[in-house]
Amino acid sequence: MSDDTQQPIIVKKIKKGGGGAHGGAWKIAYADFVTAMMAFFLLMWLLGSTAEGDLKGIAEFFENPLKVAQQGGSGSGDSSSVIQGGGRDLTRQTGQVKYGTVEAQQRSFNLTASQEQQKTEKESAERAERAKLVELKSQIEARIEANPDLRPFRNQLVLDVTAEGLRIQIVDEQNRPMFSSASDRLQPYTSVILREIGLILNQVDNRIFLSGHTDATPFAGGIGGFSNWELSSNRANASRRELIAGGMDPDKVLRVVGMSSIVSFDKDDPFNPINRRISIIVLNRQTEQQFLSDGSSVSVEEIVAPSEGGAAP
Repeated sequence: MSDDTQQPIIVKKIKKGGGGAHGGAWKIAYADFVTAMMAFFLLMWLLGSTAEGDLKGIAEFFENPLKVAQQGGSGSGDSSSVIQGGGRDLTRQTGQVKYGTVEAQQRSFNLTASQEQQKTEKESAERAERAKLVELKSQIEARIEANPDLRPFRNQLVLDVTAEGLRIQIVDEQNRPMFSSASDRLQPYTSVILREIGLILNQVDNRIFLSGHTDATPFAGGIGGFSNWELSSNRANASRRELIAGGMDPDKVLRVVGMSSIVSFDKDDPFNPINRRISIIVLNRQTEQQFLSDGSSVSVEEIVAPSEGGAAP
């Protein structure tokens, strides 16, 4: 074959250059490494800031996670964990008392203790106040006994301590009335007695109730006329004025009422002159506060309106 018929052989050489993409697998590996390092340093920080007892508890928990449940006992984990038991103290291996129960028991104990303390303080205050009223009773009796002008009338003063306080009753006698007949005009000796009592009452801070009482003898006026209701009210107000004239502060009076003859001193004889009287109650704190809060009291001397149909006054 001649040289003219031979085809030239062409060899192509490709030169490869750098800089091409190598894939994204390395990014995933790097992210895992960074995450692992972050977790490692976080663990180191936690271990460094945790108390030794807590670390021991954590270690024991991971040795046997079901140890608390297996050994029994109720704990704060009852309300926040699937596993029975647990508690706030990680150093405890056995179940702990539920935290909420302890807190509730403590509140209950504190409330009971507070109630007992309040009860004791209230009873102590009541005893002290009763003693003060008894002392006031003795002072009034001593003042009447020491006054030669009033000593003859000491039997007309009836003093006793009731649920409301100290009750002072000035009663009539057969031949020695406190007021003029069918009138609210006081006898001179009644004025002296009331002024003496008013002076003593002003020495204490207790406030008072005043009530007037009559016997069952009716007025001739009948229905619609002047009756024992008006008379007892007028006598109670006349007594109030005399107490103030004796030096008692007018603001000490909380109530002035006329009771007619419905609360008799002598229940067997409603016409007995002793039923005609003035009652002064030196109030204790409980009665005063109850009256100021709702206008009521625990008195046995409650106002009872006359029945319909014109019952005798």
